Amino acid sequence: MTPQQTPTKVQLTNAADYRETYANSVQVRVSLWDFFLLFGTINQTAPDSVTIVNHQGLFLSPQQAKALANVLTQNITQYESTFGEIKLEAQPPSGKVIQ
Repeated sequence: MTPQQTPTKVQLTNAADYRETYANSVQVRVSLWDFFLLFGTINQTAPDSVTIVNHQGLFLSPQQAKALANVLTQNITQYESTFGEIKLEAQPPSGKVIQ
């Protein structure tokens, strides 16, 4: 019989510069050593003008990026089973305003 392990206690704390913000743009760059996620907001006010304001960039190890992908997949599956399928909009033909 093996002794039971006590669960590890996890304590979450926010750093002094912690902030939350909205992002509707995520750009991903990949290198041999890491993944870089760049979060921002998109604003299109004319058919030929899009502005992306980047707010935060995060570097992740490949292992942490894969763990994030797994967590997102699990949560999206749970969300869709509760609220229905998330549909991605088709890309509009060029010249149309995206909002």
